[in-house]
Amino acid sequence: MELTWQTFAVVCPLVFLGGFMDAVAGGGGIITLPAYMFAGVPIHMAYGTNKFGNSFGTAIATFNYGRGGFIRWRPGFVCAAMSLIGSWLGARLVVALSARTLQYCTTILLPAAAVFMILNRNIGKEEKEEQTGQSLYVRSALIGLIIGGYDGFFGPGTGTFMVMAFTSFLGYSLICASGNAKLVNLASNIGSLVAYIYHGDVLFLLGIPAAICSILGNYIGTKIAIKIGGKFIRPVLLTAMGLLVVKLIFDTLS
Repeated sequence: MELTWQTFAVVCPLVFLGGFMDAVAGGGGIITLPAYMFAGVPIHMAYGTNKFGNSFGTAIATFNYGRGGFIRWRPGFVCAAMSLIGSWLGARLVVALSARTLQYCTTILLPAAAVFMILNRNIGKEEKEEQTGQSLYVRSALIGLIIGGYDGFFGPGTGTFMVMAFTSFLGYSLICASGNAKLVNLASNIGSLVAYIYHGDVLFLLGIPAAICSILGNYIGTKIAIKIGGKFIRPVLLTAMGLLVVKLIFDTLS
């Protein structure tokens, strides 16, 4: 496709915003993926280029959380390894589907992700005892495989699903759940990105500046998350999701 300055003007600010929100509260992909669609990027290219840019931002967020001591590394690596497998399988399914089928899947999954986040605004506030022993690793593996597959196939909301799973099933605090979510999300991003690059579904000329914006957004977002948390991001994120749901439904029906 032909890239114009309007394409970059639409994608880059929204990718920055999505990276910032994703680092703080999760769910940034609900903004970044539709941003490419708004700019007229074909849907397969939108999926692949979105994954390319977000991978770099997630790497920065992972580094910041890890340096701050908010990642449980051993169960995190187990979860990340299974997420790598799941995301690769999910991405393989994406490239096998038609653009029209993907549009329908997106229209179904995006509202589902939005409803989930609306109903779970208190994720991580409850104090729970952290899992230990074999149960910790089995649960970590299952979380990685299932949510990694979702991330490879669709993606938006993955970070929030990870945070919810880590707090609900592993007993992590919100900040540790966010840190481990970034580690696992990085692995799933890499797994699915390999499949997208192999099939030529990454628009590098757009993806590189988008990656820079994602890095900046994630860097600033993690700094704020570590200091004051991400509660103030929720209303903005939910508003953005509502607008994007309406847009995708309109595109599908038209």
